Amino acid sequence: MPAKNVIKEYEAGGYYHIYNRGVDKRTIFEDYKDYKTFLSYLQLYLDPPLQNQSEFDLRGLSPQVKVSPSKVLKNYWGDIRLLAYCLMPNHFHLMIQQKSEKGIDNFMRSLSTKYVRYFNTRYKRIGPLFQGIYKAVKISDEYQFVYLSKYIHRNPLGLLTCEDNPRRLSEYKFSSYGNYLHLFSQTWINTSEILELFSIWNKSSSYSSFVEDGNTDDIAIIAPLTIDIL
Repeated sequence: MPAKNVIKEYEAGGYYHIYNRGVDKRTIFEDYKDYKTFLSYLQLYLDPPLQNQSEFDLRGLSPQVKVSPSKVLKNYWGDIRLLAYCLMPNHFHLMIQQKSEKGIDNFMRSLSTKYVRYFNTRYKRIGPLFQGIYKAVKISDEYQFVYLSKYIHRNPLGLLTCEDNPRRLSEYKFSSYGNYLHLFSQTWINTSEILELFSIWNKSSSYSSFVEDGNTDDIAIIAPLTIDIL
């Protein structure tokens, strides 16, 4: 029997929860540089392609990255829309919409290959870094859509940086939550669909209240449908 959530029958326009962890649950982000490198690859793949692709402004991820013409990365702007992400020490979560049937497959292959090459070179290791191919779950309804974003943004709870205090989630540097709170703007993150839907559901409260103070039983309901990483 195939492992759960590895059979990927994608549809154009579909929304998906994408996730993976380190092989044998090993750490895949050892320090600040590793996190920032992974984020810089997300930006390079998802920001609109520049006319002069020999130079990229990573908007605070690092001062400047120069890429020779022969090493310009593929670009998935217009085919992949990233709605939410969270990077944890030994795993990551992405909430993605793809425009074509092969968008996610091509994007994840590029992203994983690029990061593993960087990681293995930096730490002088060989072999796989991730526990097999990434996992993917199609989001099937509006309920899963909005509560998956809550699950992803609450992932850092339990880390020392958050000290089990949901209000400190805004301080976590390696998730998209700050985009939703308007603390910063990463141009490659699309927040409008979730925030607009949230405003319809919760006209009297904020997205931060939904994520930080809401009943977590709602996440438990969608967990069997979307999560098998832990």
